Amino acid sequence: MTVSSINSIRILDIKYGTSVDGIGLRTSLYCAGCEHHCMGCHNPQSWSDEAGESVTVDELFRLIVDADMNVTFTGGDPMLHPEGFIALAQMIKERTDKTIWCYTGYRFEELLQHPLRRALVELCDVIVDGRYVEAERDLSLHFRGSRNQRIIDVKKSLDGELCLVE
Repeated sequence: MTVSSINSIRILDIKYGTSVDGIGLRTSLYCAGCEHHCMGCHNPQSWSDEAGESVTVDELFRLIVDADMNVTFTGGDPMLHPEGFIALAQMIKERTDKTIWCYTGYRFEELLQHPLRRALVELCDVIVDGRYVEAERDLSLHFRGSRNQRIIDVKKSLDGELCLVE
């Protein structure tokens, strides 16, 4: 069974007005499905592809517009099932001026090698990449849980060398 299709995404939770999933107040969509299973994960209930409920892309877009905040895709791992997130990100980019952050356990370089994941990357403004590594946990970090994770400016990184957001 697939976690999402082009028309829907399995969602565990939607957090409105959060400030921990990117710069500013954001609407964070927590999706189901993650194959990384990081030791110490703060959201292990997201690992199952069957968790949460299927929500249409149109409904998610309406909720995002109504909330009137920038957007974060997290999970689980949105890159595990990019089709629905691509459709949603395209709507967001075509119809709003909102920024999109996306959290993934995959490395940026890996994402660029996979056509659908790359398509989703190209629609995002910022990617927070890398698995959570409990041994590298650092509570002083903003917007990430462990030192190995990177906050990447997508547009600048696609144009040249990897560009990290400080």
